[in-house]
Amino acid sequence: MTDAERPGRSGRRPPGSQPQSLFNPLWCYHGFRMSVLGLSVFGVIMVFSSSAVSAASSGKSPFLGSLSQAVFCIVGLIVGFILSFVPIRFYRRFGIVALGGAMALQLLTFTGLGVSQYGNTGWIRVGGSFTIQPAEFIKFALCIWLPSALIVAKRRYDRARTVKEQVKAYGVVGGVYGLSLLLVLGGKDLGTAMILLFIGIVAFLISGFPGKWMAMLVVAMSVLVVALIASSPNRRQRILAAYTECSAADAQQICYQSMHARYAIASGGFLGLGLGNSREKWNYLPAAHNDFIFAIIGEETGFLGCAMVILIFVILGWCLLFSALQLKDRYSSMVLMCILVWLVGQAMVNIGVVVGIFPVFGVPMPFISAGGSSMIMCLAISGVAMRFMRQQPQIKADISKL
Repeated sequence: MTDAERPGRSGRRPPGSQPQSLFNPLWCYHGFRMSVLGLSVFGVIMVFSSSAVSAASSGKSPFLGSLSQAVFCIVGLIVGFILSFVPIRFYRRFGIVALGGAMALQLLTFTGLGVSQYGNTGWIRVGGSFTIQPAEFIKFALCIWLPSALIVAKRRYDRARTVKEQVKAYGVVGGVYGLSLLLVLGGKDLGTAMILLFIGIVAFLISGFPGKWMAMLVVAMSVLVVALIASSPNRRQRILAAYTECSAADAQQICYQSMHARYAIASGGFLGLGLGNSREKWNYLPAAHNDFIFAIIGEETGFLGCAMVILIFVILGWCLLFSALQLKDRYSSMVLMCILVWLVGQAMVNIGVVVGIFPVFGVPMPFISAGGSSMIMCLAISGVAMRFMRQQPQIKADISKL
């Protein structure tokens, strides 16, 4: 037997060890699944670590937060698993129904059922102390409805002969999207509204929306954001606190949360203090188990743990991007791009807030921060993404063998 005929001596590497694995649809599919599962399990662990002390100090079980998060994780995995087998035509046809239901729930936040937290009125109470955040449902619905609506609008725009007909082609989709955004802004949830804004901009951009109109839309949205910031003294103070030096008085008020987040990350060093050994979670850092959980990750697992979390989100994002580029169905590609903006974009905003790059916004970290609505919807949209990714021939062939 010659060297070329011997296993492992032919000069070829096993398929899984080649750099080309990053461009393998099958690798991306399983990489996405493992990333979502790994982040979710890690999130349950970190919710326990970051919430146990505050729960015990208020007379509750230290396991209450982690058990609730574990239940939400299991429910989300079940919902995501079911949605991963729903026909794609169903999402395309009934996306508007999902968005209508989500917007109806958001309207309830303006009624007696609405609950205010952290200055936002974005929750509704459902039996006792249980609350849900309808804006998370709006994110989900927009990701599956907006691409379909924009594809139809683009066809009508191309057939239009007058400017009036061109404007009318995008009238419905623009109006519905704008209304969903205004409903979230009505509850003063600027952080969630920005994520919806990012999803919308990317969806309009890749759908072939006219360039001049796109520029006008971006300018209008920028003016709206500036106006919202200018109209709220609290938001103005947050902006100034993020990009200017805090005074002694501000250190105990507007800068308090961001300063303690930086203390937590700085004290973590390279390897961290160890799981459960955070100091800032002892009621020093507000929202340590949800919006600022990345600070506790940095304190307990150090730079290495933070880098691993970021790396997993990068893998998740790459898998979504590569799959979107590979799919021939335009609707499916656009949906995956919207999901990418939601999951990875929101994670990057959350991390940016914690490390001081962005002002403080109420944006949770997908899969990791405490919160039932966020966890369930993130896992649900991941199931949708898996369904769309399975259209690729290599993935179909692999699954058919099981």
